[in-house]
Amino acid sequence: MERILVVNTGSTSTKVALYEDGKNVCEKNLEHASADLDKYDSPLDQYGMRTEAVKDFLNEMGVGPNDISAIAARGGSYTTFESGAYEVDDKFIDMVMNSERTPGASWNSCLIAHSIAKEAGIKAYIYDAVSVDEMYEIAHISGLPQIPRKAAVHTLNTKAVAREVAKKMGKKYEEVIFVIAHLGGGCSSSAHMHGRIVDIVADDEGTFSPERPGRVPCSSLVDLCFSGEYSKKTLKKMMRGQGGIVAYLGTNSAIEVENRIAEGDTEAKVIYEAMAYQIAKDIASMAAAVNFDVDRVIMTGGIAHSKMLTGMIRDRVEKIAPVEIVPGSFEMDALANGIHRVLEGTEKAKNI
Repeated sequence: MERILVVNTGSTSTKVALYEDGKNVCEKNLEHASADLDKYDSPLDQYGMRTEAVKDFLNEMGVGPNDISAIAARGGSYTTFESGAYEVDDKFIDMVMNSERTPGASWNSCLIAHSIAKEAGIKAYIYDAVSVDEMYEIAHISGLPQIPRKAAVHTLNTKAVAREVAKKMGKKYEEVIFVIAHLGGGCSSSAHMHGRIVDIVADDEGTFSPERPGRVPCSSLVDLCFSGEYSKKTLKKMMRGQGGIVAYLGTNSAIEVENRIAEGDTEAKVIYEAMAYQIAKDIASMAAAVNFDVDRVIMTGGIAHSKMLTGMIRDRVEKIAPVEIVPGSFEMDALANGIHRVLEGTEKAKNI
């Protein structure tokens, strides 16, 4: 039996799942208390605590490390990658620990996977990391040499969704051109052309979202930074977690916003419509990146469950191409399926 352990670490939880012969037989969200997380200065310092939580999950399932064929871990933004699988070996971990980039919670995934895999004598992998870079050369130009545009998008989920929609069309991912908007706490859009993400709108350079302010006027942002009213830490939180809808309406819940709209809250209606408007503009910009030769416009992510929001966006973009709604996140399946292809030999893992 092929058994793959999937590890996907987030800011306050660790998602784990066991796949047996391609089927998800158990999935659990391991919540970590704020008091436990606050003990650590860096997200990477949490790795030991999170590893023990994953081992406890395996014990509950009656599965030992030696019963696992391979481990699939979410890939972070520690460096620039090609798409696909990378083996997480000692050299990979050394690269992670010495990365010049600011570590995030997702980085723990590969550390946990490497620790358990090494103990069991099996291999661990990442797949379609956050910082997969397949962008046009010109897409990296920002307007300031000191700040090049970086590839940072919901790669794992959007590529998984793209493969499924292409399959539904009777084609391969490498044969289609899609524009995909990922709608969640942070929103991103990306242009997928013949198997490559050739351009993106990252979650800090386009639409605002439930928890992100997105693109804001540069001059005003500089003034805010040097106003003396806010610390760097406070401003960072405003950029990720305390901006967007939560800054305007005091909530990051799309369901709550829609309930307020139904009750006649005009401010909630304007803010929600503004977000849909900006998402539509991001989609249009990605269509321009592929000369408006688009087979499908796709909306995915947690908020894509909202018929109100996707309806407002559809009204503005459906002239570009037929619109497909694929709500939810498929990261766990995408990780398991990617490493399954490695194990069966239809895809080869890379080494850094």
